[in-house]
Amino acid sequence: MTRDLVKNLRANNVQISRVCSILGSMHGSSSYVPFSRQSIRTLCGRLAQESIEGDMSKTLGLFTSMRERDPAMVIRMQLDDEKRIKSLFWCHGSSRFNYSCFGDAITFDTTYRTNLYNLPFGLFVGANHPFQTIIFGAVLLTEEATDAFQWTFRTFVEAMDGQHPRTILTDQCLAMKTAIATELPTSRHHWCKWHVLKKAKESLGGIYSKSSAFKKQLHELVAEIVSIPEFETRWAQLVEDHGLRENEFLDRAYSNREMWAKPYFTETFCAGMTSTQRSESANHLLKTYIPRSAPMHLFVSQYNRMIADREADEGKEEHATKQVTI
Repeated sequence: MTRDLVKNLRANNVQISRVCSILGSMHGSSSYVPFSRQSIRTLCGRLAQESIEGDMSKTLGLFTSMRERDPAMVIRMQLDDEKRIKSLFWCHGSSRFNYSCFGDAITFDTTYRTNLYNLPFGLFVGANHPFQTIIFGAVLLTEEATDAFQWTFRTFVEAMDGQHPRTILTDQCLAMKTAIATELPTSRHHWCKWHVLKKAKESLGGIYSKSSAFKKQLHELVAEIVSIPEFETRWAQLVEDHGLRENEFLDRAYSNREMWAKPYFTETFCAGMTSTQRSESANHLLKTYIPRSAPMHLFVSQYNRMIADREADEGKEEHATKQVTI
């Protein structure tokens, strides 16, 4: 019984020190447990090794049982020349329904890598009517190359019954940009504003310090201006006033302004999103569910748990909405 408890606690990303505390409290004392901390560590190591064995067959078995419980679920695999899994995409039936309602604007991000194989993990994320973050689909990739992203976006649209998003927000990955141009030609591609400006400090040095007039003026320009002529005039004035006409960082940002600056998106529906923050917050949430170096089947299992919890939160918000007058 204790072994199963330890296995479940570790699968839910509980630290070994907390596992020891929980076992101690179960035995009526925080200081006494019938076995040492080292024996618990050894057990955890053995459980981790057992979990890794037959990982892919366990994962495929898990997907089979998921499909049986959720017939609307979509699972797609891309194989390489040696019949090994190269890319893996899946989305739940509830996610497909949510996309049919709220798929106008989505974000896509592949920064998450907490899994045994250090594979890039991508999430398609959007916002629902109470502006909660909702997850439309997930993909595990072996590489972040143009053809991998082309397969990902093509598979995503197929899973969503051919419905393209109006707007997609990503970081500045050029391979992703190329893939979106070919696979989502009717979608407006928007770069995350935060990613564009995140290297401002290291590129601009002291002039971008907390108290500098330049930083305040730049952020006002980026956050408040919605007129294209005014944006371009004020940008030119800003770099001229601060002697930054030859600055490569600002020059590159301005050259790509139609990908990220607010005035160029006044006619585009973005569901209130100007960055991939929703994807990144979903990634952060996922880290609380999934242990570091988790094998694939545990990764998928805990991802399912996160989706179930998100759906419960949506249900709670729905109920709260029904209690008030329209």
